[in-house]
Amino acid sequence: MEAILLGIYAFFVWLIFIKFKWLPWNTMSQVTVAIIPIVGLTALILSLNVYAPSSSDLRVYKYTVPIVSQVKGRVIEVPVEEGNRLVKKGDVLFKIDPTPYHLAVSQLEAQILNAQAGQRELDESLKQAKGKVVESTAGIQQASGRVRELSASLELARLRVSQNKELASTGAGSKFELERAQTDLRELEAQLDAARGVQAQARAAEVQARSSEQQIVQKLSAKTEEGEYAQVAAIRAQLENAKWELDQTTVRSPCDCYVINLQLRPGAFVAGMPFNPVMTLVEAGGQVVALFNQNELHKVAPGNEAEFALETYPGKIIKAKVDSVIWAQGQGQLPASGTLPMTGAFAQPPGRFAVKFDIEERDRQVFLAAGAVGAAAIYTEHLAAIHILRKVILRVGSYVNWLVLKLH
Repeated sequence: MEAILLGIYAFFVWLIFIKFKWLPWNTMSQVTVAIIPIVGLTALILSLNVYAPSSSDLRVYKYTVPIVSQVKGRVIEVPVEEGNRLVKKGDVLFKIDPTPYHLAVSQLEAQILNAQAGQRELDESLKQAKGKVVESTAGIQQASGRVRELSASLELARLRVSQNKELASTGAGSKFELERAQTDLRELEAQLDAARGVQAQARAAEVQARSSEQQIVQKLSAKTEEGEYAQVAAIRAQLENAKWELDQTTVRSPCDCYVINLQLRPGAFVAGMPFNPVMTLVEAGGQVVALFNQNELHKVAPGNEAEFALETYPGKIIKAKVDSVIWAQGQGQLPASGTLPMTGAFAQPPGRFAVKFDIEERDRQVFLAAGAVGAAAIYTEHLAAIHILRKVILRVGSYVNWLVLKLH
């Protein structure tokens, strides 16, 4: 661009001083003609670098997603291909033989049914145990009543034996009545002993029934917050995990990406290790970043118009806006260590800051290769009249990319 301006300037000098001789071509005019382009171009270039800064170090960055299988198994299908074929989010990347995971799900489903059936049996056993407790309590009460009844009859029988003995000793009573009273006493004593045995058996039955009830209650007392019994909940959690593993046998794309470094083939075995990726995905979008010197950015603000040209697209200008200036770089970081930072003998050269661009809607469908490089220009809100010069320079540089300068 500078050469074009100098050519135009030289043409007008030739017209004025040589062709039409409107001004004399002497020493003074010659010095003036030589100084004007030097001062003018210097001021123009310095102004452009501040109000329309440019960078010859533009790069396209893209995030990569290493794909690691969550489960292990034999690969049975790989429907994707490596290259520039876009893989949509949710598309199948590969499938693992699901047979062992189907079997695990079926086994746990059977276990949870058995556990639920056992749970129902425990509920029924609890009802029966409570019924036995009630029954044994009633038996104790009945046996205790019989003991009290026989105890009262026994006291009366003893009294009658004593009275008959006194009557028989005085001759007022018969010996037969005494013997009958003694026989009744012995029968009542035998009945009382039998009733006390029944009472003891009823109490033992009650203790056994309450112990059985307590054991069943303890088995049923372990419940989750949702009210599900612990054994059933544990098997259900295993079942959910088995279903999740079964679902992971079909691996899907987490983004709109391109498949790179695809070495997976049907028949291969994946181990489910986090450090063993089987393929790499490169995001379709990416980020466009240009590096500028620090003193070029004091007039740049988010939203400023920007343009950039990539070497992969000779002659094409891509429109964008400034998304943000990344006001940080590695030289501004002090790592944690016991060594003091050195500032004198090994002074670092001044670093540059990155400016991130947001591509305009009309150019968002342009394919941006990861690692592509080029040049960029930012047009601030100041001195818009000279922005046209930066645009011409950028476009000329873009057309220069058509030249492939090598000898073979």
